[in-house]
Amino acid sequence: MHASSNGRIVAMASRDAARAREMLAPYPVARVAESYEALVTDGEVDAVYVPLPNSLHREWTLRALDAGKHVLCEKPLALDAREAEEMASAAERAGMHLMEAFMYRFHPAMREFVAGIGDPQYVDTAFGFPLRDPGDIRMDDALGGGALLDIGSYCVNVSRWILGEPVGVSARARTQGGVDLTITALLTFEGGATASVWASFESPEVQYLNVVTPGEVLRRGRPFSSWRDPHDPYQLMVESFARGVLDGTPVELPISDSIANMRVLDQIRESAATNS
Repeated sequence: MHASSNGRIVAMASRDAARAREMLAPYPVARVAESYEALVTDGEVDAVYVPLPNSLHREWTLRALDAGKHVLCEKPLALDAREAEEMASAAERAGMHLMEAFMYRFHPAMREFVAGIGDPQYVDTAFGFPLRDPGDIRMDDALGGGALLDIGSYCVNVSRWILGEPVGVSARARTQGGVDLTITALLTFEGGATASVWASFESPEVQYLNVVTPGEVLRRGRPFSSWRDPHDPYQLMVESFARGVLDGTPVELPISDSIANMRVLDQIRESAATNS
């Protein structure tokens, strides 16, 4: 945000004011808000970035929209498609922009890769790493934890970006305490194309995207990483969102795409529960 050409950091809210002050130290003009509510009602704030635990995305997005703020919300947008639809309706009523923060979609190399795929027949994508701290919020079911929402959402998103909307979903998961630690899904599409999606909190660090076409296999290592080569996808995302706000034009990642992504995540979760 600070590096962007069309935005500035005004304020930050945190449960811990001292922690917020520490994070804002490099940005002396920004201030610490007394509470989340004080931030979303601040008259100097035009847009709010919501990076809270998944279970709080809906509540604070709705509060920010109700206060007349545009919202850039971390992925996954919501806990399920029903929540996402509610958030989209609130944005429409308020006349505010709402966009899901899938930063990897803004990296030029990733856009070039997807644009260069001719006739995709099969997409194979995986995202995993070892999550060893049992106190991590991603291990808390009440906070919307689990590998599917945290990193599987990337795999589903890129599969849909390349192949469109699936017509069939089959999945299995390994769970612990109500949280999916590893999830595998097969998506099928009109015309016979398929996608394999795999996400895990109990694997070595792995991240890849392979696309099979009739003539070649296209490979992209670390497709979801925050490359800076020299492009920073976070900065590009923030600038894109801000252009929509400033120009009154639609955001690049429409909320309809986010709702569609949540529907597929819902189907994967339902299938995995049935197959457990």
